[in-house]
Amino acid sequence: MVDSWERARQALDAAGIPPGHLAHLRPLAGGTYNTVEELLLTDGRRYVLKVPPPPTVPGLRHEKRLLVSEVEFYRSAAKADVPAPRVVADGDQLLMTACPGEPWNGELTDAERARLRTELGRQVARLHRVTGAAFGYPSGALGPLVADWRTAFTGMLDAVLDDARHYRAVLPRPADAVADTLRAGYDALDEVTVPCLVHFDLWPGNILVDRASGEARIGGLIDGERMFWGDPLADFVSLALLGDIKRDAAFLTGYREAGGRADFDVPARLRLALYRSYLYLIMLTETVPRAADAAQHRWVQDTVAPELVAALTEIEDLAS
Repeated sequence: MVDSWERARQALDAAGIPPGHLAHLRPLAGGTYNTVEELLLTDGRRYVLKVPPPPTVPGLRHEKRLLVSEVEFYRSAAKADVPAPRVVADGDQLLMTACPGEPWNGELTDAERARLRTELGRQVARLHRVTGAAFGYPSGALGPLVADWRTAFTGMLDAVLDDARHYRAVLPRPADAVADTLRAGYDALDEVTVPCLVHFDLWPGNILVDRASGEARIGGLIDGERMFWGDPLADFVSLALLGDIKRDAAFLTGYREAGGRADFDVPARLRLALYRSYLYLIMLTETVPRAADAAQHRWVQDTVAPELVAALTEIEDLAS
């Protein structure tokens, strides 16, 4: 079995970087699926190595070949001039540059937070201007990309509901009942005709804040492994995780200034409720293959399950 240092040296060597320049290696916390390590070289350069788990490790259906999607996100973010890691080498594992900063936390003044959220809005709007050839996960985990968003996204919902049944996840409503409610909102998906770049995991832990210049700025958007080609509105779910993006005036100001469309008519609200349902189904189901401890399981049931019920109730109300 290859240890972490040997694996890191092999990754550097494969990328044409002298492996003897590796000076320090440390694991990075926050990930729940891949192994992530920071590599510091003798000349001060920093890289991040991401390694997927063995195929025998249980996971959700959409989690196969996540690194393929992550590479797609970083290359697309570069086209959009959005700060994100740069791909150095990819394949069975991913070597990328490290972005400056630390994960967004509560140590910001109100003024800093408003300014950063506005800038984040501009960056996300630029991401959403990048378009793909078709809809779905570029990893192919759920099959090839398809021509319409309704087919792609309903397939994503079907997959996570199948995962919930397979793992016997604790849902606030039976999986079949959840599926029936979700179907009531599917017509709203037909309004989406252009496959846009969607990160789908832009919670604060994946937004780096850099203070190296003295002023807080966004150092990079990381962990793009959950990306797909789809509806830009889907990004609003993790951007307002367990909350309501409509209350984030600073973000929406920046998003609209940069050309992003953020209208909340009935079809848009239906789609947002569908996307919230999808993310919360993932969060509830993944506790089983991740073997979540009692505290995490309790938090998910006390915090996430009610949000899934609220999203399903909104679909029922709007669809009627």
